[in-house]
Amino acid sequence: MKFPISPSLKTIILALIAFGLIALALGGYLTSISRVTLNPFVAIQTWISTRFQAIQDFIQSPSDVNRLRQDNARLEAEASRLQAQVIDLQQQVREVQMLSTLLGFVRANPENEYVSAAVIGVDTSPFLRYVIINRGSDDGLRRGMPVVTHQGLVGRIASVLPNAARVQLITDSSSRINVQLQKSGAEASLNGSLTGDISLQSIPQDAKVDVGDLIITSGLGGDYPSDLIVGQVSGVRRRPSELFQTASVQSVVDFTGLKVVLVIKNFRPVDISPLTP
Repeated sequence: MKFPISPSLKTIILALIAFGLIALALGGYLTSISRVTLNPFVAIQTWISTRFQAIQDFIQSPSDVNRLRQDNARLEAEASRLQAQVIDLQQQVREVQMLSTLLGFVRANPENEYVSAAVIGVDTSPFLRYVIINRGSDDGLRRGMPVVTHQGLVGRIASVLPNAARVQLITDSSSRINVQLQKSGAEASLNGSLTGDISLQSIPQDAKVDVGDLIITSGLGGDYPSDLIVGQVSGVRRRPSELFQTASVQSVVDFTGLKVVLVIKNFRPVDISPLTP
């Protein structure tokens, strides 16, 4: 015969069982049982979590790669832009230094009137040595005016347009300049060549010529003012059987890096050929 159990008694019994289990667990008596019971659930949860993470990484991987590519492209573009800025700033610094040097040259030679000009073109012929500048007759330039830099003599104006001029360099094969050796005072002729080299011709045999001697314009012939620096002797050829010595010359001007020049505006060449015998 079964006796009915009231709900309140059931509640008391369940509470006692729960308190008993808690007491056993706190006392460490259920550790092995809980381990055996929970380990399978932990393993299943770990497996599910690992697979879920793998699936999530697989789904997100393409977007991460695209984002990295975009970031890389953006950084490369930024690096290129900064590199271009660096190059531009370096060019500006060089131009400022060059202009500062030219200004110093002008102040050191106040007897002349100068017009600055930028080199905007180079003659493409392998047999001619000319450059084009961005100043012309509108700026008061005339044919025959000498062209210099802070380093020395560049050449002279060969032809003029309203806003441009063509400059014959001293290295041109048809260039002939009356010069003198600064140390000895000996007169000579500075000649250009097809190769762009320059040399001294017609040096008197008794003149003392040494490597490193400075060469300046003499002013003879009326084509150039005197005392413009042209170059230095780099080699001497002297044969007693010949009437004159010759010498190779290194120009003081770097023609490959010619960017800005000065035109001596107040010099007018003089044609003395009708007076020469």
